[in-house]
Amino acid sequence: MAQRTLARYLTEAQHDKGCIPANLKFLIEVVSRACQAISIAIGKGGLGGVLGEAGSDNVQGEAQKKLDVLSNEMLIEANEWGGHLAGMASEEMDLPHLVPHRFPKGEYLLTFDPLDGSSNIDVNVSIGTIFSVLKCPEGADLSTPEAAQAAFLHPGTAQVAAGYAVYGPTTLLVLSVGDGVAVFTLDREQGQFVLTQEDVQIPADTKEFAINMSNQRFWEAPVQRYVDEMVAGKTGPLGKDYNMRWVASMVADVHRIMTRGGIFMYPKDLRDPNKPGKLRLMYEANPMSLLVEQAGGKSFDATQRILDIQPTDLHQRCAVMLGSANEVQRVSDRHLT
Repeated sequence: MAQRTLARYLTEAQHDKGCIPANLKFLIEVVSRACQAISIAIGKGGLGGVLGEAGSDNVQGEAQKKLDVLSNEMLIEANEWGGHLAGMASEEMDLPHLVPHRFPKGEYLLTFDPLDGSSNIDVNVSIGTIFSVLKCPEGADLSTPEAAQAAFLHPGTAQVAAGYAVYGPTTLLVLSVGDGVAVFTLDREQGQFVLTQEDVQIPADTKEFAINMSNQRFWEAPVQRYVDEMVAGKTGPLGKDYNMRWVASMVADVHRIMTRGGIFMYPKDLRDPNKPGKLRLMYEANPMSLLVEQAGGKSFDATQRILDIQPTDLHQRCAVMLGSANEVQRVSDRHLT
């Protein structure tokens, strides 16, 4: 039987299931090719001169790695000329990147974190790319990057596709077009992604959690209580032993949950009460929440379902708790009771 490549999977989604239009199919294929190029650059490591600091900061004031900048450029250059996009927004850029006038404009908007977990680059730990696709509102003002920001400000429920690439021992592309979650593995010899898992389902119960325990003293009381209950193990109120896993790369931590269950938490940090969280709603929380929910899991930000949040800023942050449905419900209950 012939391998089901990403192109074939998307064609079936377009023609057989009617899930996606042709332009969205082509857009996802272009993003996948950019991810392949990023994977190759990462694979060269020090041989390609791509390790280390870039000597610049992103819009959040965080030091950029050389691969942060390179990955951002790769995604922009791959996507700006194909006629599928009206604009792009990146965690690494202050304002949206509009499609230049010399290229045709499309009906979609692309948001991305070009290289999630980049603090792990120099120690050769898995990192990734996260992306999300929205429909561009009809009549949106795209005259300037400043004006175009409003076109992106839609809740996560408006996403028409989301995915992430994991650059680890193998390069994986995990994708949802609103009809479940599929996993594709990069066949380096063929130069294309091949379907290796379909209809991914996250187990509703788990014995694993992912959180940065070094920040425990700054968590709000509901998170403190929930983590204490897990750490108490069999003798505690949850009646089972848990293992903690923490890679400090959201893509790697969430992919483990997609594979075998678990809960990922990056809660609000009381060191800065004005910040609702650390992770970015548009570039990280929304696409990951869509994927998790499409796989049967849940997401929560300490007040509501993440996908229901109405964004007010392109670089808005939020608390993130997502993964196995029953565990997310437990931490939700701690917050709402």
